[in-house]
Amino acid sequence: MRAFSYEKATSPSAAAAALAKRPNARFIAGGTNLLDLMKLEIETPEHLIDVNGLALDKIERTSDGGLRIGALVRNTDLAADKTVRKDYAVLSRALLAGASGQLRNKATTAGNLLQRTRCPYFYDTAQPCNKRKPGSGCSAIGGVSRQLAVVGSSEACIATHPSDMAVAMRVLDATVETVRADGQTRAIPIADFHRLPGNTPHIETSLEAGELITAVTLPKPVGGTQVYRKVRDRASYAFALVSVAAIVQEDGQGRVAFGGVAHKPWRVEAADAALPRGAKAAAQAAFEGARPTEENAFKVTLAERTLAGVLAETRA
Repeated sequence: MRAFSYEKATSPSAAAAALAKRPNARFIAGGTNLLDLMKLEIETPEHLIDVNGLALDKIERTSDGGLRIGALVRNTDLAADKTVRKDYAVLSRALLAGASGQLRNKATTAGNLLQRTRCPYFYDTAQPCNKRKPGSGCSAIGGVSRQLAVVGSSEACIATHPSDMAVAMRVLDATVETVRADGQTRAIPIADFHRLPGNTPHIETSLEAGELITAVTLPKPVGGTQVYRKVRDRASYAFALVSVAAIVQEDGQGRVAFGGVAHKPWRVEAADAALPRGAKAAAQAAFEGARPTEENAFKVTLAERTLAGVLAETRA
């Protein structure tokens, strides 16, 4: 790990301003992803800005009946929160499906949204990777691709987003609150927060330079049966081959998002509309235009079958 300087932020706006002044700086909270990347010299920040001292660790009701989750709320605390378990069960389930208990104790809400891909070529610094070094090429295309994207990919990148929590946030229509270096705040719909790779896979979110996540808000509960199901190669501490987050009402109407299949949590309005017609119709709508490789084409079928299992659970 390379040497770096360090400071503790005194306020959200001060943290954003400090990062804006130093292009090669990073925020650090739980550090469960960043420190690993620093050890491998994939991330090489010259300066770290510690945001743990900021008062961003509360879970509170909003005036419209929703929920505001501070950026520094730990994954363990969020999964265990009584309101989350009752009204946003898909989120609690997704969090408990991710990582290990030790990591959930450290990982934060904002950090979970910002974690970087687990594509093996991204982690292998001897291999070209457009996310790690823009313009160098994508070794995954034509390489080992079993874990990688089947939809929403590009000629520059076929990596997937690793977060379970983000898939649940997507199906819940969450909003990401931020503060900029000039103190201005904004609210970003989760649908617009993560980006598809296009020709710039190294730009993974819509955050601007120096922008700090302060909270994630959820709209008022929509009811229905909420399910998160994750299919992986082993039962614990493994990233999804395919995951499904779904909210289904008694009349069969609902919404669905998929993880493990794209560069961002994957939700398509046409799939939501097709959900009452069953898993096959919804999956066909969700994966229209999919471009799987020979090694990961099974994911399209797996997603349909996983969704079928989820829908059966909602009817049980």
